[in-house]
Amino acid sequence: MTDTRSIPLSALELSGAIRDGRPYDASRLDRVLRVDERHGLVEVQAATPWKTIAASLRPGDARAAKVQTTMATVGDSVSCNTAGPDGRPAVMHVESMALVTPKGELARVSRTAHRELFSLVAGGQGLFGALYSVTLDIGSLSRAVNDAAEPEVLSPMQSDARPLRLLLPPDELDAFLAEARRLAGLWRLPLAGIEVRRTREETDTFLGWARREYADVTLALAEPPVLGTAVRATQLRRELIAAAIARRGSFPVYCTPEATRVQAEACYPQLPRFLAEKRRVDPGERMVNPWYRHYRRLFSNQKCAVRWTS
Repeated sequence: MTDTRSIPLSALELSGAIRDGRPYDASRLDRVLRVDERHGLVEVQAATPWKTIAASLRPGDARAAKVQTTMATVGDSVSCNTAGPDGRPAVMHVESMALVTPKGELARVSRTAHRELFSLVAGGQGLFGALYSVTLDIGSLSRAVNDAAEPEVLSPMQSDARPLRLLLPPDELDAFLAEARRLAGLWRLPLAGIEVRRTREETDTFLGWARREYADVTLALAEPPVLGTAVRATQLRRELIAAAIARRGSFPVYCTPEATRVQAEACYPQLPRFLAEKRRVDPGERMVNPWYRHYRRLFSNQKCAVRWTS
């Protein structure tokens, strides 16, 4: 008997599964579909690992094989629009995307065809359709490999510490880190590691986190597994977010659930419109995930006064 896991999932199968509400094995979307050398493009299925793409485009290239990415697959990187090894968000490498909408319809979107949907899908947390494939610019990928830079380790990261990601204008970084150390000392929760990497601006996504060049700061917080400590840690995280905002900073919306509604609105004033677009495109909420449930709940609650400390 043939193991279906070894057979790539077709666009027809994916459309049928979404249309009928049937489960499907997303790991089968892991193939390089075509390499168009004439136009400098490569089309890959959504669950294709970046390492597979590197091996296909630059076989035997040790530098390409060693490049680290925030997320392992193309689809996850595009859905969250994570920064690549050179600091550029994933959408900057994308020529077009093929996806199945919540109605089960196959669509191809780009900056020129269905531009609005393109901007919602890239960085859209997987809420506007199931990605089938992503077509990438080979030259852009090569530049990302050639310009790859390791994070600057200001203090070693402890493996058991929970990270907090924040975005700071580069000229505010030193002052923010001094404030972060002060706040951590006040709450008696020392920083257990600091890493910094550069990220670059992009303007193609509706829910864009990279509005300018940022220093992407990862703070690891030592949090003993004690209830009282957990409460203090949540408050410290919110104060650190507030300190970043006070210095014209922000946070990556895909991985910072500690932010309050006021903080989320300060950094992402387009979030209510994003959630409204989600309901328009998918009125039956057929495609939901924990990220969507969190922000739907956060923005459905009545506003209350919030005081930020500094």
